[in-house]
Order: sequence, then C-alpha cells, then structure tokens
Amino acid sequence: MTDVPRDTEVFVEHRELLFSIVYSMLGSVADTEDVLQETWLAWSGRTGIENPRAYLVRIAVNAALARRTSINKRKEEYYGPWLPEPVVEASGDPVERAEAVSLALLVVLETLTPLERAVFVLHEVFGYAHTEIAEILDRSPAAVRQHAHRAREHVQARRPRFQADPQVRQQVTERFISAVVGGDLNALMEVLAPDVTMWADGGGKARAAGLNPVQGRDKIARLIIGDADRRPIPALNVQYRTVNGDPSALLLSGDTPFAVIVLDLAGDQVTGIYAVTNPDKLARVDLK
Repeated sequence: MTDVPRDTEVFVEHRELLFSIVYSMLGSVADTEDVLQETWLAWSGRTGIENPRAYLVRIAVNAALARRTSINKRKEEYYGPWLPEPVVEASGDPVERAEAVSLALLVVLETLTPLERAVFVLHEVFGYAHTEIAEILDRSPAAVRQHAHRAREHVQARRPRFQADPQVRQQVTERFISAVVGGDLNALMEVLAPDVTMWADGGGKARAAGLNPVQGRDKIARLIIGDADRRPIPALNVQYRTVNGDPSALLLSGDTPFAVIVLDLAGDQVTGIYAVTNPDKLARVDLK
C-alpha cells in the first residue's frame, strides 16, 4: 500500500473549504476547479509551512481575484441574463453545508467589486476577522473594514429580506413546478407575488425568457404558460434537489438536465425565479 504524500493529504483535507470560498467569489464551478488546480500546483511539494490552511486560503483567494477579470469579460459578451452556475447536491445527499451561499445572494454579490466580494465572503460567510483578511489580501485592516462596510450595506439593500423555512420552500417549489408543467395559469398566479422577478439564463444555447429579467406576476405567468403553448416543452422528469443550500427543482429531459429552478420567497409566495437552462452550466450536475 502506497502512503499518500503529506502535501496531497493536507490539500485534500482543505479542498472543500477552498472550493466553497472560491466558488462564492466566482459563481462558476468550472473556474473554481481551475483555481483549485492552480492552488495545488503552487502548494505541491511545499514543506515547512507553519499554517497550511492560511497559506492555501491566501493562494486560492488571490488566484480567484485574478480570475475575475476573465469572468467579467465573458459576462460582458454573454447573451441574456447571467446567473451563477448552480451547485446541485447529489440525490439523497444528507450533507448540509453551513457555508452554502444561495443563488439569490450570489446574484447580488455579482454587483460588488472583486475586492468587496472577497472581503464579504471571507468575513460574512466564513467568519474571518478583518485582520486575517488583511493578511490574505495584502491590504491594511482599515482598507478591509472599508470594503466590508460598503459590501455589507450594498448586500443588505438588495438581498432578499425573508429567509424561507426549508419545508415551506420545498412545498412552494412543488406547487410552482406542478403549475408550470401542468400549464395551470390560475395555480401559477396564486403562487407568484405581484412584484415577482424572473431571471432566465439560457446563454443563447437554450430556451429562456428574453434578454432581460422579466417583472410582474401577470407578465411572467402568461409568458411561462404561453411559451409552453407555443413551443411545447419535452416530457420532463422532476427531481427535487438541494441547490446552493436551498430546496429547489432539477428538470430532466430523459437523462439530460433541462433546467435548474430556484425560487425566492416572501412567506409562501414567490418573489424571485432563477431558471438556469444553459447546458454549459448544467454539465456538471450529478444525476445520481
């Protein structure tokens, strides 16, 4: 039996943490995996590191910041609304990750500067002190506190005010999907809030609701039902999965992911619909 090298063992031990931090900064699984590969290459063979966790986090965070430039350029050229690549947990996976960042919050984080986002993620999601973040980013603690203050105010002004109970979210998601798949306009109207907004990310490669987010219950309900009447969707299988920490829906056409649907709620009404249909963003969904 071959012993696992110590540097590999340490990296594997911290990989989930590194993935969570970097993904929260980038919103892309593919780019996150690339950053983790860069981090491994920078770490491999290192010896005598007193605090491996701090060293790995510093490498990964700064590599993620560098990666933002190419992501932002792709977003500028993207067709239609851009949504983060969803992280869909395997069916029956009992693991709940406390650091999971919801799709809705990730959308808000896209409006921050890269540094503000890094500071927000490290402090608000992962509990790093401002002095620790200053060391990671090679900034002064005062500068980090300024970034943290601006980011927190920005997010609080835009993030959903209500955190729905998981059981309620599951029930409302099932009602929503049933109405959509069944083409039931009245049932769909009942579950939608008057000021609901829908983001549909097809990336120009799959059906979506247009180039901009759609607002308003009547418009969205009639768009969804009317689109299904004009262009019947294929027979779909529905799996209810956890997506970015929230009960959500995975729609399958045969064995191929067709869409991931994530809802924002206020009480038992839908205030936000996030529909990812771009096949590139569904390519890494675990179908098991």
